[in-house]
Amino acid sequence: MKKQFKAESKKLLDMMINAIYTNKEIFLRELISNASDALDKLYYTSLTDSKLEAKKEDLEIRITPNKEARTLTISDNGIGMTEEELENNLGTIAKSGSELFKEKNEKQKDIDIIGQFGVGFYSAFMVSKQVEVTSKSIHSEEAYTWTSTGADGYSINKTEKDSLGTEIVLYLKDNTDEVNYDEFLEEYTMERLVKKYSDYIHYPIKMLEVHTHKKEDSEEEEVHEEDKTLNSMVPIWKKNKSEVKDEEYQDFYTDKFYDYEKPARIFRSVVEGKCSFTSLLFVPSHAPYDYYSKEYEKGLQLYSKGVLIMEKCSDLLPDYFSFVKGLVDSEDISLNISRETLQENHQIKAIASGIESKIKKELEMFLESDRENYEKFFKDFGMQFKYGIYSSYGMKKDDLKDLLLYISSVDKKYVTLKEYVERMKENQDIIYYACGETPEKIDLLPQVEAVKDKGFEILY
Repeated sequence: MKKQFKAESKKLLDMMINAIYTNKEIFLRELISNASDALDKLYYTSLTDSKLEAKKEDLEIRITPNKEARTLTISDNGIGMTEEELENNLGTIAKSGSELFKEKNEKQKDIDIIGQFGVGFYSAFMVSKQVEVTSKSIHSEEAYTWTSTGADGYSINKTEKDSLGTEIVLYLKDNTDEVNYDEFLEEYTMERLVKKYSDYIHYPIKMLEVHTHKKEDSEEEEVHEEDKTLNSMVPIWKKNKSEVKDEEYQDFYTDKFYDYEKPARIFRSVVEGKCSFTSLLFVPSHAPYDYYSKEYEKGLQLYSKGVLIMEKCSDLLPDYFSFVKGLVDSEDISLNISRETLQENHQIKAIASGIESKIKKELEMFLESDRENYEKFFKDFGMQFKYGIYSSYGMKKDDLKDLLLYISSVDKKYVTLKEYVERMKENQDIIYYACGETPEKIDLLPQVEAVKDKGFEILY
C-alpha cells in the first residue's frame, strides 16, 4: 500500500532536491556517511549486548554500479532498520535515526556518529527517479523494502534478505543535455568521489573490479573479479607524528594539491578547547601561475569527522596568508542542513584565529632557521604581507612586520627591520627608505646618493 509524505515533508523533499544541495555528486558522500553510521551503531551496540558479535574488521560498505540496469547500489552490513524505523526515518523527512541513537547512548562519550539531520538520504533523489531501501535489523527476523519515486509517496513491503544491514538501490534518472547521469555508473567516477569526500570513513568502502584478458593461445577472454578498497580509512593528520615520514606528508601534498614540487614547510597541529581541531598546513615552495590574479581562490579544505565538507573554506585564511594550502578537521563545528556550509560562523572564526597564529609562528621560525629558502619564499609571497598591512590600515603591522624583508643599500641583500635597527649608527634616530620600480633604479636616485655618502643604510 502506498503511503503519502506529509504536506510539509513534500515541500521539504522538493527543497532537498532543488535547493538545499547545490552539487549533485555529494549524494554518494551522504549515503556512505549513513552506511558508516549504521556500522558504528552495530559496533557500539555489540559492546553492551553479549548476544551480539560485531568484529570491526568484518564491517564494510560496498558500491555496485550496474550499467545494463542503470542502477547504483550502496550497501552495508550494519545494524539495519526495522519496519517501524524505515517508516520513521525515511517516511518522515528530517527525522534522524543517528541523532536518536546518540541521545539514547549519550553515556558513551566516544560515539562518533556523522549524521544529525535525517535529510542526507534524500539527496539520492537528485540523481534517482526511484530509490529502493532493503533492510534487515538486528531487532527483527523480517526484512523490509522501502520504495519511493519522490514526492508522490512511498511503500514498505516485507521481503527476503539473508544478512543483516541495508542495501540502497538507486535507479538513475534519464540523461539530459545538462546532466549525464551515466557518469555515476563509471568505476573511475565512484573511485574519484570516494577519494574526494569519503576517503577517511573508518570502514573499507569496496567495489568489485572486473578484469578481462585473453587466454594464452586462445581468442577466448578470461574474466577475473577482485575486490578493491577505494578509501584509505585513516587520515594522515590523525596518525601520530612519529608514524609519518616527511616523504609521506610531501606525497600527500603533491597528490592532494596538484603541485609538482614538494612544499617549503609542513606543519601539523592539534588544538583542544571549546572548538577542537586538527590542522595540516603546507607552505608552497613557489607561487602558482594564477596567484596574483582574480582567478586564484584561497581556502583550506574543511573536514568534519573525516568527511570533506568544503573544498576551499576561505574564511579560515586571511588574505595575507592566502598562499597556505592544507586542511582542517573538526568534530565541533556546527554544519547547516546540507553539510555544505556553516551554521555558526563564530566556531570558524575561532579556528581561523588559531590557524593565523600558528602560520605566523611557523613563518618566523622559517625565517630564523632557513634564511636562504625563506628569501626565495619571500620573493614569491612577500607582497602579500605588505598588502596585509596596507589593507588593514596598519592594524596588522605588529603581526606582520617581523616577516618583511627589504633590499639593503649596503650589499643589495635582504634585511629585516629588526636587523636594520640593530646596526643603525649611534647618532641615527630614523630609518631611511627609498621607493622605486627596481633596486637598480632606486640606487641611481640623487637623494639616495646623498644619504649613502653620509654613511647611512637605506631600505629599498
